[in-house]
This record gives sequence, C-alpha cells and structure tokens, in this order.
Amino acid sequence: MNKQEEYLRKPEWLKIKLNTNDNYTSLKKMMREKGLNTVCEEAKCPNIHECWAERRTATFMILGDTCTRACRFCAVKTGLPTELDLQEPERVADSVALMNLKHAVVTAVARDDLKDGGSAVFAETIRAIRRKSPFTSIEVLPSDMGGVYENLKTLLDARPDILNHNIETVERLTPRVRARAKYHRSLELLRRAKELQPDIPTKSSLMIGLGETKEEIIETMDALRANHVDIMTIGQYLQPSKKHLKVQKYYHPDEFKELKEIALSKGFSHCEAGPLVRSSYHADEQVNAATQRKQAMSEIKEA
Repeated sequence: MNKQEEYLRKPEWLKIKLNTNDNYTSLKKMMREKGLNTVCEEAKCPNIHECWAERRTATFMILGDTCTRACRFCAVKTGLPTELDLQEPERVADSVALMNLKHAVVTAVARDDLKDGGSAVFAETIRAIRRKSPFTSIEVLPSDMGGVYENLKTLLDARPDILNHNIETVERLTPRVRARAKYHRSLELLRRAKELQPDIPTKSSLMIGLGETKEEIIETMDALRANHVDIMTIGQYLQPSKKHLKVQKYYHPDEFKELKEIALSKGFSHCEAGPLVRSSYHADEQVNAATQRKQAMSEIKEA
C-alpha cells in the first residue's frame, strides 16, 4: 500500500484560515495566567481561531489535562491524572467574568479514578460561574461518569442550561473508537438526564468519516431522539496524529447539509452539521434556539 492509498488527501473545504489577532493572543495569555486548560487547545480543535479571535468564546476543560481513557480519535493526553485542584472552579468563573461571556461551555477529561467521576467539581464550577456571571448561560459536557447516575444527579442539581454528552460514533464502531465508553450507556445517561431535569435541553455529537454508513448515521439520530435528545451536532473526524484512527471518508459540505435536514425532520430543535463542526461549535446559538423553542412550547400549552 502506497502513501496515497493509506492516507486520504484533505479536501479544499477543510483548509482553515488562521486568525491570531489581539483577541486570540490576549485570551491565550489569560488562560495560561489562570492555569486553565481548554479543550480548544488540548483536542486540537480546527475552530480555535474563529472562536478565540472572532467570537471570543472558549470551552474550558476542568479536572486537569490528563484523561484516564485513551480513545482512538482523541488528542487529549492520557495517563495518571494529577490531584484535584479545588480552586479550579473559581478560576474558571473569574475567566468567564473577565471575558464577559454570554455562554460558557465546561467540559472535562474522563476521571475514572474518582468515585464521583468529577461531578462535584463540575457542580461547583457551575455555581461559581452563576455567582460571578449570573446572566451567562452554561453548558456542561461530561463523560459518562462510569454510568453512576448519582453523579449525574449531583451535576444536574447545579442546574446547567444545557447537558451535553457525546455519542461520538455509531453503535458498530463504538468498541473500536471509544475507550471504556459504551454506546447504550451514553444513550441511557442522556435519557436519565431528561428524567432528572426535563426542562434542561440535552445535546449530543456525532463525528463521521470513520467508516460508518449513512443508514447507521440515521439510526444513531433515531436512537438519540428516542432518548429525548434535543440538539445534535455532526462533524468530520480529522486524524490528530498518525497513532490515531485513519480517516475513511471526507464528507462533502452538501452531504452535511442533507444530514442536517434529516436531523431537523426527525425533531431535533437545533442541528449544526459541517466539516469543521465540533460539539461546542456556535454553542451560544444552540442554547438560544433551545430557549426559544422552550418558550414557544410553553406559550402553546398556556393557549
């Protein structure tokens, strides 16, 4: 097998325009000064320049920078995590306030070493942001926390505005793509989140290009809707390094457009789909769409 056959050539629509203006550099400087991690950097997100330089948004990654899992699609480093930093929630909240964010996304590395999966730190981060930025909407993106649903309750009792948990890939490919995570456990977490807090929108993300079929993508949409997921994002898988899974297919923007239309036809209140879409891409717009839908449904019930 020659190099051309082994690695697909990246198409033109995946070329990224870099923008390292003052917003980008000042935000990066602040993250380092506060000792904070962002998934934007750790996961090598292709939208970091757009979000940091133009939209001035970022996704904070709490519980350290070392994951206890080694998923074959993810660039975040794995190993033995450091001790918990109990001042981290306050530093995140300080940064949200300094940035004057309308919407903050808080995610974390998987911490299978912790009995509560990190849920207490998630909850305290939400409460700290609420105290310092009461008008900022908050989205959380936890791991499955080992399927311990008391941990999910701890997190949801802090009342985030959106609960996001990524299904990542189709059922058939899950054992190969995701370390320790299980397809049906992710679906159950999303379902239980809705049962615990019915008014909090739920969200999930699918990355494509790993060898799934169109039928499997649609089956995954149906599975998410069957578990009452409100918002979906669909993006192109990009290989972070040679040790990660290879890209099997680059989807054309027109294919993403079609998948978005299918998702919306199935009842998702909002869907972002595109080659560079990631779970937190334009998250501020998603929470606005979910809020407007919730208000509209409330008005229909009152009428």
